[in-house]
Amino acid sequence: MKYNYAFKSGKENVVRTVGRDMPISTKTAIEMCNFIRGMPLSKAKAVIEKVRDQQIAVPFRRFTEGAGHKKGIGSGKYPLKASSSLLKLFKLLEANAQNKGLSSSLMIVHACAQQAPRPMHYGRKRRIRMKRVHIELAVQEMEPAKKEVKDQKKAKEVKESQPAKTDNKTN
Repeated sequence: MKYNYAFKSGKENVVRTVGRDMPISTKTAIEMCNFIRGMPLSKAKAVIEKVRDQQIAVPFRRFTEGAGHKKGIGSGKYPLKASSSLLKLFKLLEANAQNKGLSSSLMIVHACAQQAPRPMHYGRKRRIRMKRVHIELAVQEMEPAKKEVKDQKKAKEVKESQPAKTDNKTN
């Protein structure tokens, strides 16, 4: 079945993946995506492993109901189920990047969670729905730091250190 990504990019150095119908709370998935967006993939993977081991809490900024205070971040939680699912998606991203021929230095440029269809639980009890979410991730190959920027800064410093020319007209 075809899936339309929310992230549209025609660049060659971008790799995307999606986790469909994952059994995670939508609110938790949104907070996790906000937490990892903009991180390098290797750092995000290490941080999510620490979340899974309950060493680091994920800050909950938007959906704070029931989230206790954690030292240094305010309200936060340890979403174990969501962190395990995100680690699986990270492995898929790395495999896709390797298949595309990209280097291992990747930056997460897009992470979003969308509510999926919520089917009923099987059995006699009714009105109990499952938690489902679609998670999209996109990474981009990071460009190496340019040396030209340093050269431009040095050139500006040299210009600033030189005295400014003034027009001294004496009549």
